Amino acid sequence: MNPIDELRKCKHCQSDAVVKFGTYKGTQLYWCKSCQRKFKADNALFHMKVPAEYVSSALNQYYTGMSIGDICKLLKQEHDYLPSKHIVWEWVDKYTSKAADYFRNDKPQVGNTWVADETVLDLDNHKVWFWDIIDADTRYLLASRVSELRTTKDAQKLMEAALERAGKAPKVVLTDKLSAYLDGVEMTFGADTEHRQSRPFTKTDSTNKIERFHNTLKERTKVMRGFRDMDTLIQFSDGFLAYYNYFRPHEALQNRTPAEVAGLDSPVKSWLDLCRVPVSKEQEIKTHRTPKLRIPKVRVAVDRRHSKIHRLPRLSRG
Repeated sequence: MNPIDELRKCKHCQSDAVVKFGTYKGTQLYWCKSCQRKFKADNALFHMKVPAEYVSSALNQYYTGMSIGDICKLLKQEHDYLPSKHIVWEWVDKYTSKAADYFRNDKPQVGNTWVADETVLDLDNHKVWFWDIIDADTRYLLASRVSELRTTKDAQKLMEAALERAGKAPKVVLTDKLSAYLDGVEMTFGADTEHRQSRPFTKTDSTNKIERFHNTLKERTKVMRGFRDMDTLIQFSDGFLAYYNYFRPHEALQNRTPAEVAGLDSPVKSWLDLCRVPVSKEQEIKTHRTPKLRIPKVRVAVDRRHSKIHRLPRLSRG
């Protein structure tokens, strides 16, 4: 017997208020009185025809380093299901935004030494700067930022985002020799935070930990061969932050994630868990609905003296 027939629970909201709702092509349908959703007794996601495992596998491979085309081929080999590139990209777009929203308000228990750095990424055949800052103890990625320049304002915004996420100021911030960090650190944290300018591959005050993160990031982005636009890059950085902090175990942390080391015991530990997080029916439908564009009518003042249509005079038959 199907598990839903036994438990009589909604697969979307886990409510017990489930009744049979007819059949479709020989398949029994059910109706949940709580969330008011119709569903089949399978593991397909709401408003989707594929199981959650297909979507989570695609997301994991995407952030691990596989291209969209290779992901489609992998799903064909493993599940005999060949989605289009557009469908896979819709999965990435939807659940990246969901991950960013789900973990947005988390407050990790981080240490007192943070490491900040920046690296170059390719954006439509020109270079942009990817800023990031991590906690030295937990490896938790506190914030990331994308900019076209390396100014003091960019460094300050990175520090402010990290301060908001951690809920406290660090005692020490390690950076490279970039002058933008000098005022950026001081304007955000004040004199109570010590700013140390260092370099990688040194024994003390080293930025090696964030350089390793950059290597992980570059391994992923080299498959993409550059980003199409700034929105795509910002979205990717949000998704990679969730993947790096919550889903990817680190050998240096005894195969734990930075979130676990930082005291965040989240029930969502993988892309599969995230796909199965219940959402309201209205919120889910919004992700599938194209907003209507309202084009205002333009009124043109017409001079009546020139509004008559001038016709050629008729030729007489004579």
